[in-house]
Amino acid sequence: MAYKITDECIACGACAEACPVSAIKEGDCKYEINADECIECGACAEACPVAAPVAE
Repeated sequence: MAYKITDECIACGACAEACPVSAIKEGDCKYEINADECIECGACAEACPVAAPVAE
């Protein structure tokens, strides 16, 4: 089950920096995770200061 970034995202980029497979890119209002590339490691959730990434 891939992770998803909720509307809590403050677009700080911490999740993208933490992602070991570069599955996270900046979107229009928040960062977005490519579910096909996500390896479900949880690094994004650990790095996020507002707990925006959640497992779907």
